[in-house]
Amino acid sequence: MYPLRVLFGLGFDTATEVGLLGISAAEASKGLSLWSILVFPALFAAGISLIDTTDNILMLGAYGWTFRKPVRKLYYNLTITLVSVVVALAVGSIEALGLMARQFRLKGAFWDLVNRLDANFGMLGYCIIGLFALSWIVSAAIYK
Repeated sequence: MYPLRVLFGLGFDTATEVGLLGISAAEASKGLSLWSILVFPALFAAGISLIDTTDNILMLGAYGWTFRKPVRKLYYNLTITLVSVVVALAVGSIEALGLMARQFRLKGAFWDLVNRLDANFGMLGYCIIGLFALSWIVSAAIYK
């Protein structure tokens, strides 16, 4: 559960919580003890704490760097907003196209790519983290 929580800690909190409740309910119905079921929320809390703490430390560093010069803050915010929009559109498009491909059983090179991307959202999450880190590094290099 911990590695799964780390992956979902990147933005899928609600879906993960619902999944966690489903797993807990399924295991409770099989007779698992209450104390054993409480391991799931503990792992969830540990994962979310790690991801949120890491995110906050990185953002504190990023915004601390931007506050030294107001123009730097403006360009950094524009860059991060642009990257956020691109990522949101990409994730939403992959989800929608993946749903279409499954429902209508679409075939072809493009749909195979969509299905691979849709099936590997964990790796896509790592790419998104890398994109944001790269944005910060490029912003630091340009505005130094």
